[in-house]
This record gives sequence, structure tokens and C-alpha cells, in this order.
Amino acid sequence: MKKRALISVSDKTGITDFAKELHELGFELISTGGTKKAIQDSGIPVMSVSEVTGFPEILEGRVKTLNPYIHGGLLAKFNEPSHIAQLEEHKIDPIQIVCVNLYPFQQTIAKPDVTVEDAIENIDIGGPTMLRASAKNHQYVTVVVDPVDYQTVISELKQDKEVSFETRRRLAAKVFRHTAAYDAMIAEYMTELTQEETPEKLTVTYELKQSLRYGENPHQKAAFYRKPLGSDFSIANATQLHGKELSYNNINDADAALQIVKEFAEPAAVAIKHSNPCGVGTGEDIFTAFTKAFEADPVSIFGGIIALNREVDAETAQKLHEIFLEIVIAPSYSQEALDILQGKKNIRLLTIPFETGSSKEMKFTSIEGGLLTQDFDRYSLDDATITIPTEKKPTDEEWEALKFGWKIVKHVKSNAIVVNNKEMTLGVGAGQMNRVGSAKIALEQAGEKAVGAVLASDAFFPMDDTVEAAAKAGVTAIIQTGGSIRDEDSIKKANEYGIAMVLTGVRHFKH
Repeated sequence: MKKRALISVSDKTGITDFAKELHELGFELISTGGTKKAIQDSGIPVMSVSEVTGFPEILEGRVKTLNPYIHGGLLAKFNEPSHIAQLEEHKIDPIQIVCVNLYPFQQTIAKPDVTVEDAIENIDIGGPTMLRASAKNHQYVTVVVDPVDYQTVISELKQDKEVSFETRRRLAAKVFRHTAAYDAMIAEYMTELTQEETPEKLTVTYELKQSLRYGENPHQKAAFYRKPLGSDFSIANATQLHGKELSYNNINDADAALQIVKEFAEPAAVAIKHSNPCGVGTGEDIFTAFTKAFEADPVSIFGGIIALNREVDAETAQKLHEIFLEIVIAPSYSQEALDILQGKKNIRLLTIPFETGSSKEMKFTSIEGGLLTQDFDRYSLDDATITIPTEKKPTDEEWEALKFGWKIVKHVKSNAIVVNNKEMTLGVGAGQMNRVGSAKIALEQAGEKAVGAVLASDAFFPMDDTVEAAAKAGVTAIIQTGGSIRDEDSIKKANEYGIAMVLTGVRHFKH
């Protein structure tokens, strides 16, 4: 049986070396367009697809390989006499190796000025068809979609005169993952064009960024995947400058820290433990901001994750160095800061391009047997309809503090209560089964600093007990959503203690 290999690639990495090796192993090469030219220019004999099919490329190259002389050679069962007889009858030669990768659809739609017409033109048709046909027939055909696999194929051909079935099946599985991901990106792009918000089928694709040692616990397997063309302003696109490999919990907590620090334009520092903020501070500079975040909870910050929205300077680095921290995230580090922080072997130092901003993406939450989707919570006080039902209105300073608290409370696990002033958190109550329980935790942590502070709640007060607890601790203003059938009880209690209460009409549950 004649040995044939069909090569047609968009990514030409290593392709001429691969073609040369196949030629020297006795394969007749078939190719198209730019791939054929690259192989010819390397002095390697190669046939055009048109020579095989007896039919020219048509429709601006849209139809080249969609032909029985190609697909008959890809789909025939080589040990089935009737298939071989049909090939001989129609003068079709089998194709044992297929090396194809696809039009660069992802790279095309990543261009800021891409047109719909250009995107559509870069949807490959012949390539996926050849890949799927070859992968289906992997009992007989070796199909390669990734340059990283070229050497494996050549090594097995040299050693055993054929590619093993195990390798052929592994490569076929890789092809189906590749074409599925390719189609998923096209489907997502087309769905966005049609502005379908809840399509009848949801297909998403992610690329492996990192295999993880384990998940939340050592007995759970885990990996970290990145969304193609996802937000640059994300942990998935962070650059690690120093330290141990990130763990599952590191990544989850780092994302929580980043989402909070994104809320601030002024210098800000966020400390996270177990996905909840234990300290948030702002200031004239990043050193002051971090100092306040540290002072908010100097106990819980131990072993925490820190996100800063300004370059880390030497002064800030020295203060960070004095504490055991898992991760520091920042837009950049001065050389002096790096020299200080890299003195600790295991601390992870990450940089993220803060200047790029966030892109619009969906939030996915998996459940057993299903998936929940929703928008990320980007709602701010600027979007809210504010009412102030109490007799006392917030002072200017209280307003600044209420805005600060509202930015933080939406990132705390519900039921969420934050006690703060206009520059730092003083107490955080998270994840309790009742709201007054969270309030008591936050107020106890704030202690005497609660006097003159404000309190933020991620949802309404079902009873007036939280208002009373806040008042007795010295809180002077509260921001909450309102909407309870017992709102009047809370308003009355606030009036009784002379507290200003702001209702936003918007809740910020974070389960």
C-alpha cells in the first residue's frame, strides 16, 4: 500500500522538519496553499491536493479538500476488503497520516478592529472535516493537530515502522477536543452577534494553564484552566515572578482579593483569608493603604493573600516581608521591593496588567450534574436608587465611609456585615446563618473603633436586632438594601438611636 501523508497547517511551527522526516520515511506528501509552498521551498517533493482530486480549488479557496479522493483515503478501513476494492475501483489511494491545524479564528477575533466578515472568513470548514474524519478512523489513520506531537509520530515510525494504536487513539482524542474547542469559540462569537442571553445550549472552552497538586483538600484532584481571550485583568493571566507553584486555594483566594481591589481607583490594599476580606485599606500611597489593611485585622492576615493596586515600593515591601503571606498581587514591583520580597523563598509574587480593566464575562458555578451562570456583580452605588428614610441624614464623612463599606460588603460571603470608617475595615462578619450573628462578629472585632463608624449589610434586615446591636456599639450610619416587610421596625430603631440609614434597593448576596 502506498504511504501518503496530507499536510495543511495554519501554524507552520516545525512543519518543514516534520515533512522532511516523513519524506525520508517513504511517504508521498500532499499539501495545499502556503503549506505546500513552505515544503517546496525546503526542497521536499510535495503534490498539490488538486493533483490528487483532479479538481481545482474553487470559491476563493473555500473548497479544496472536500472531495472523495481525499475523504475516501481518510475514511477507508484498511482491513476491510470491500473498502479496499472500492478504493481500487475509483483509483483512490489511502492516506495514513494527516497533519492539519485550523484557520486562526481565535487570533482573528482577538484583533480590536476585526470585522464580522473577516471573522466569518476565518471559520475553517475543510480542516475540521479532515480532522474529524481522520480521528474517527484512527484505527488506521494517524492524525496530528499539535506540533508538540510531531516528534512522537516520527520516533514511533522510525522505531516500529508504524504509529502505535495507543498513540493514534490519544492523538484522535486530542483532535476531538481541539475541534470542539474551535467550534465552541465560533458558537460563542456567533451567539454574541445575535445577542442571545440564554441560548438553548451552552458550550464553553478553556485551555489548561496549570495542573495542580490537589484541590481544596489533598484527596481532591484539580487543575487550573484559562478562558481563551478572557480578561487580561485576571488571575488566569497573571505573571508569577517568584515563589512556589500556586495551589487551588491560592488561586481562589487571589481571585477574591483581585475582585475587591478592582473596586478602588485610589491606592488600596486588600487582605484575604478563605475568600473573605480580613482587612481593606486605602490611603494617599500604597504603604499607607497596606498599613491600614494590616491594622484592620493583624491576626487573620497571617498566611493571607494581599492585593495592591499600585506598584510595590521598598517601604511597602519591607512591611510585607515582616508578615507570613502566601501571595502578593500588584501591577508591578520596584527592583528594591523585589530584592526584599524574594528573600522569602516561598512567597508568590504576581503581576497583573491593572491598566487593561475587566472585560464582560459570565460567572460559572458548577453543581453536581449542572452549571449555573450569571453576570459578575458589577453593580455600584452609581447604579442604585438611593433613599434615606431616617430622620438623621449621613454627614459627608459618613457618606464616604458608607460608599467604602458598600464596595467591600458585596465581596463578603453572605450573610455579610462590614463595619468600617472611610479608609479601612474595622470588622467583618461573614457567612453566618443569621444576619445579627454576622453583625456581632464584625462589631466585636471592631471593638471600641466601632464608635463613630458605619455598618454595611449585603441584604435587608429581617428584624431590628442588627440596628440595635450596631447602635449599642456606637455605629452612627448604616447602609443596607431595604425591602423587608419589617423595614419600618429597623427605621424606627435607627431613629430611636439617632442613626442615619441609607437604603440602596440592591442586594449583594455572595454565597
